[in-house]
Amino acid sequence: MQAEKKYKVALVQMDSGIDKEKNLEKAVSAIRKATAQGAKLICFPELMNGESKEKNVLQMAEGLEEKTISILKAEAKNCNVYIHSGSMYEKIEGEQRVYNTSVLLSPEGKLLTSYRKLHMFDMTLSDGVICAESKIVKPGDKIVTIQTILGKIGCAICYDIRFPELFRKMALEGAQIIIVPASFTLSTGKDHWETLLRARAIENSCYIIATDQIGKKLNYTAFGNSMVIDPWGTVLSRAGEHEDIVYAEINLEYEKSVRMQMPALQNRRNDLYE
Repeated sequence: MQAEKKYKVALVQMDSGIDKEKNLEKAVSAIRKATAQGAKLICFPELMNGESKEKNVLQMAEGLEEKTISILKAEAKNCNVYIHSGSMYEKIEGEQRVYNTSVLLSPEGKLLTSYRKLHMFDMTLSDGVICAESKIVKPGDKIVTIQTILGKIGCAICYDIRFPELFRKMALEGAQIIIVPASFTLSTGKDHWETLLRARAIENSCYIIATDQIGKKLNYTAFGNSMVIDPWGTVLSRAGEHEDIVYAEINLEYEKSVRMQMPALQNRRNDLYE
């Protein structure tokens, strides 16, 4: 199958609550709207199918062959699009914790790859909110990139953006696009979200597709401002402070030209650091 050098991506900014059925209905509607606008890749935010109180996380969690991914597989096939699921809580057999997992689906409705969030958000925020993700989420142990006709895609989730080593590793593996679903807090997002995402794009000469949650969650308010950033660090599109679908063009020829113009990846001192 011939590679796509230019294509439209859609970012579905959601206010996902605790009602899984409602969240999935919104997702299906958004897929169909984005497909009608010509999107080839549709991306969702972290915990797209719903958040949960700590005591209910195991009830919210699913396997990757269960309801949420099955619905997305069907929509990917019916609409002939790639879908990045955002993330969801994934069951772990025999465990009291879950994974925070994203998947990439092909236009044939096949699961191409899955990624389990590596870095746990454990901290006390400036507004006093205590976050302890590791109490309910088990970190993954693999860096994920995958070659597709849309380019080589890398995967990260939310807090991962504060760890540039991860993004550099993916870039060195050839990642041209890195997808970052998130539920970034308002208190940190207003100061750090765009800056961190643009830095990851610039230093690795790659596209960053960052789809965020919006709205009041159980323990915090999500920042929104989903955005696509090109390899030069330019914000191509941005959502506001409400549920929305925003679009941008991915141009892999442009990504290639930026890497030639600014060859930082080739100029690394491998004799001094990995």
